[in-house]
Amino acid sequence: MYDVAVVGAGPAGSAAAEACARAGLSTLCIEEHAAPGLPVQCAGLLSVNAFLECRISERSILNRVRGARVVSSSGTGFSFDAGTTKGYVVDRAILDAEMVRAAAQAGAEFWLKTAVVGIEGEKLVTRGMRGRQEVAARMVIAADGPRSGIARMLGIARAPVFLSGIQAEVPLEIESHLVEIHPNATPQFFAWVIPAGAGRARVGMCGTANVREDFFRFVKPYLSSVTHLVTGTIPLGTMPQTYGHRTLFVGDAAGMAKPTSGGGVYTGVRAARHAAAVAVSCCESGDFSEGALAEYERRWKEDFGREIAQGMRFFRLRQEIAPAQVDRLISVMADPEITDLIVRYGDMDRPDALIRRLLTKRKILMSFGIMAAPTVRAFLKEMIRGAN
Repeated sequence: MYDVAVVGAGPAGSAAAEACARAGLSTLCIEEHAAPGLPVQCAGLLSVNAFLECRISERSILNRVRGARVVSSSGTGFSFDAGTTKGYVVDRAILDAEMVRAAAQAGAEFWLKTAVVGIEGEKLVTRGMRGRQEVAARMVIAADGPRSGIARMLGIARAPVFLSGIQAEVPLEIESHLVEIHPNATPQFFAWVIPAGAGRARVGMCGTANVREDFFRFVKPYLSSVTHLVTGTIPLGTMPQTYGHRTLFVGDAAGMAKPTSGGGVYTGVRAARHAAAVAVSCCESGDFSEGALAEYERRWKEDFGREIAQGMRFFRLRQEIAPAQVDRLISVMADPEITDLIVRYGDMDRPDALIRRLLTKRKILMSFGIMAAPTVRAFLKEMIRGAN
C-alpha cells in the first residue's frame, strides 16, 4: 500500500508528488499520457512567481516579456512596459518533464500511460501498460485536470464554469517583450498574441460560446501558416469542496485557474504543496477524517482564496460589459497615470490589489457609464469600499 497516490503528472501533480516523497511518504504518481506536458493544452505564459514556484532550471524558457499591449475593437489601445521581466513564455513539455524528474529523484514512483478507471473502496483501479491493476493508497491527491475523473467517480461537484480555448503557433514578427491582449475578440473572455521567440507567436482565445468561429475570425490575419494547433479547457470557480473520501483536489481538478487570466500553474503548484503538507500530517497521525482533510481547504483559501473569489466576481462582471464600454475603458487606461499604476502594482497572480487601486480613479468609474447594469454597479461599490 502506498501512503499517497497522485493522479496526474502536470505541474500540480508533480509538485505534490515531489513534496510527499521528499517528506518520506511512499508516493505513486499515475499519468495517463506517455509523456508529461503532452499534448500541450496551455498558452505557456507564466508569471515570474509561477515559474519560480515550479523550482526548475531555465531550460524551458523560450522568451521573456516585460509588459502588454491592450488592443481595442478599432485597433487602437495602450501599452505598458515594466522595464523588467514579468513573465516567461515556456515550452510546457520541457517544464513538465523537469518537474517529473525532480519528483522521481525525490523518491516518487511514476506510472505513465496509465489511467484511473475506477475506485473500489480505498483502491484505485487502473488500466495501462501494466494491464489492469488495483492500487491501494491511504490518501489520493487528484491533479487530473479540468474534467477530473476522480471527482466524477466520487460524485463530487466540480467547477461551475468551463472555458473552451484554442491556440495556434504561427510564424510572426512582433515586439518580443510585449504580450497582446484583445478583450473584445470574444465577448466572454479575451484573445491573446504571445511572442514565443525566434519569429514565432502563440495566437489564441478562450470563451464559453462560439469559440471556434470567433477564433478563426480573429486568427485569420496571422494565419500564413500554422506550426501547432491545440485546444483545451479551463475551469473557473473552485469546486464547492476540495476534499473528501480521503482525497484532496488540486489545480485544474479543483477549478483553481485564475478567473482574470485563465492561468493555473501558480495556484495549482501552491495548492499542491498545501495538499502534500496535509497528506503528511494525516499519514503521520493516522487521521483521514473529513475534519483532518478540511485543513487543506483552510490553507489554500488563506493563501489565494480571496483572489479566486474576487476574480470570479470580476469574470461575471465581464459578461455584463458591452464592447463599447470595454473600448471606452481601454481609451481611459491609456492615461499615463493609469499605466503607471499598472506597472507599479500589476501582479499576474494576485491582481486584486491593482483592481482596487484602479477603481479609486474617477475616470475609470466614469468609463462604465451611468447606465451600467445593476450587477456592475454592485460590483464597483463593493470593490471601492475595499479600496478605501
